[in-house]
Amino acid sequence: MTEALEHLDTSKEYAERLDQSDPLARYRREFALPSGSRGTPVVYMCGNSLGLMPLSARTYVQREMDDWARLGVEGHFQARTPWYSYHEVFREAGARLVGANPGEVVMMNSLTVNLHLMLVSFFRPEGKRNKVLIEPHAFPSDRYALQSQLEFHGLNPKEHLIEIEAAGPDASPTSDEIRRSIEKYSDELALVLVGGVNFFTGRRFDLPAIVQAARKAKATVGFDLAHGAGNVPYELHDWDVDFAVWCSYKYLNAGPGAVAGCFVHEKHAVAKLPRFAGWWGNDPAKRFEMDKNVWFEPFNGAEGWQVSNPSVLSMAPLKASLELFEAAGMAELRTKSVRLTGYLYDLLATIPEPPFEIITPSDPQERGCQLSLRIANEPRGVFDALREKEIVADFREPDVIRVAPVPLYNSFVDVWRVFDGIRGAVSGDGK
Repeated sequence: MTEALEHLDTSKEYAERLDQSDPLARYRREFALPSGSRGTPVVYMCGNSLGLMPLSARTYVQREMDDWARLGVEGHFQARTPWYSYHEVFREAGARLVGANPGEVVMMNSLTVNLHLMLVSFFRPEGKRNKVLIEPHAFPSDRYALQSQLEFHGLNPKEHLIEIEAAGPDASPTSDEIRRSIEKYSDELALVLVGGVNFFTGRRFDLPAIVQAARKAKATVGFDLAHGAGNVPYELHDWDVDFAVWCSYKYLNAGPGAVAGCFVHEKHAVAKLPRFAGWWGNDPAKRFEMDKNVWFEPFNGAEGWQVSNPSVLSMAPLKASLELFEAAGMAELRTKSVRLTGYLYDLLATIPEPPFEIITPSDPQERGCQLSLRIANEPRGVFDALREKEIVADFREPDVIRVAPVPLYNSFVDVWRVFDGIRGAVSGDGK
């Protein structure tokens, strides 16, 4: 134990004082906090799976329902937020969220659908340059998408889908290991696709360094930011990322199955890239000239990859959430996140001879707000003990509990209660 940890105040009163001085504490009141059996809010640490509902989301969804009832089809142009251009609401706020320029981000579809649409354009195998590099322990949907895309091109996934070589027992590579794998297979790579933050271990990757390595290897590079968007800051435009996709029901709090996001660098905006086309990706000035337009003319920017008209009812909660992100500021949220997650890390380190290992990196720059704990003895029992204390976390087979202190709505007292619950669960005394 370090000297700093030896003097760490582990009392609940100290956590309360931290909350009193937290400039972002007021945003907690903007969310619906689920109640437990005692009628008091649970400790919700599962924003890495599903974010909490912004209270204003109900208002925004009801507004669209009211406009639908009041206007019918005329709501496409006369609703308070016209449905025809609803996706444009996110053009600037969505861009700021991931460090993009307006026009490089569009909210549409779901993450895996967007990934497939991006792969149609950006996975272009040619000659011996026909392989895809992916992280081990990637989220299964990414792997399935890549397998099916390889098969679509007549390639064998067992030969052409290459896992990054990682030394760690959890198969979560470091950023250096990713770069080394890119260098090793540089002559064969058509595409590098990794997550911004690994869903299992919570490890955050050095995206600018990965982009540089991919550029040197002459490979296209894309990222799945499902566990990164709204969690850590990005500068996708400046880093020269080709494309990125993400969901918005985790840290972006847009609700179950919410509309997802997609980034396409502006250098590809007018490129003659192949794509699966649909009418909403067409030039808006010609979108309804159905008797004249027999050829698809894509709109410049990410919006040119749209296939269908926007799903307004699933976009309304995202509008509510992004307003909170805009008000709080991503830089300020990151500052609190580093403090909040670091506080939990330090508290857990005070538990004597803990029967668990934190498999998330200790360096705050190598993680977001998630800590993954590998439990040595009866991991399900520890998880169930936390549930008994109305602490909502996440269990991943066979033995990992994921805990995510989200800076928009979690408090330092929440973190202390998680620590106290784990301390009691692993000691067996129920404290």
